[in-house]
Amino acid sequence: MINLRDIIRLEFTYLETFTNRIATSWGSIFCNEIHPNYYDANHAHISDLCDFPKLVVDEVVDFYRTRNIIPRFYIYNLENQQNLISELKSRDFRYEELISPVQLWDEVIIENVNHNRITIEKVTEENYQEALEIESRIKEFGGMESIQTVYEEQFIHSSFTHYLLRYDGLACSSACIFVDGNQARMESVATIEEFRGMGLIGAMIQFIQKEVLHRGIKNLWVFPINESVEKVYRKYGFQTVDTMIMGHAFLGGKSIKEIREEEEGDCNE
Repeated sequence: MINLRDIIRLEFTYLETFTNRIATSWGSIFCNEIHPNYYDANHAHISDLCDFPKLVVDEVVDFYRTRNIIPRFYIYNLENQQNLISELKSRDFRYEELISPVQLWDEVIIENVNHNRITIEKVTEENYQEALEIESRIKEFGGMESIQTVYEEQFIHSSFTHYLLRYDGLACSSACIFVDGNQARMESVATIEEFRGMGLIGAMIQFIQKEVLHRGIKNLWVFPINESVEKVYRKYGFQTVDTMIMGHAFLGGKSIKEIREEEEGDCNE
């Protein structure tokens, strides 16, 4: 049985590699003042029952506004958070609900990709710029500057390993794994537009699966993802073990759904 708290704990550990976490009685505030527009680095996460929603909203709004950051919330356990959601809507927060499958690899490698013209290598100082250029061409939450900074921080962080895929020698796809103890998450899987639809993501997934087995990691996760990407990973042995339904409230900027629509196709193979 998958425990939501374990999933949230792994998510928080991942976020702490590129943003600062402030623990509260109702959840956590994440903040990176250097990159105020980087969505994932600047959200309040409410994981526990919010008994005093007005005070919590006041606290979060004041915290972010004093730092010139748009206040944003991720909300879990929605069935118990209706008073909080009503409070946010009354203050003109836009609100959306996000359905995010949680997938776990079944430890079976499905060899269904022709690798003859494909090579995959770890990202090192020698090929760092090529991998960064791929990531920088993929639309994401914070813009070019945020991508470059976060990628640099992850590259030197011991919990991350980045990979670069070449097709006929041309760098065209990238991905990484984040490892926490005996758990790993596959992150930042991306292919530049002119090479999509060629099965390159499948080759990258299979390579990472073999790496995970070699390193003796117990579980390989993929989340958060949308239902379209869920179908892609299912072809490579990932089973949907849970579905997270989160609320997202924000006082400005694009919704997560709008951003995901713009990014549609990055992983569609």
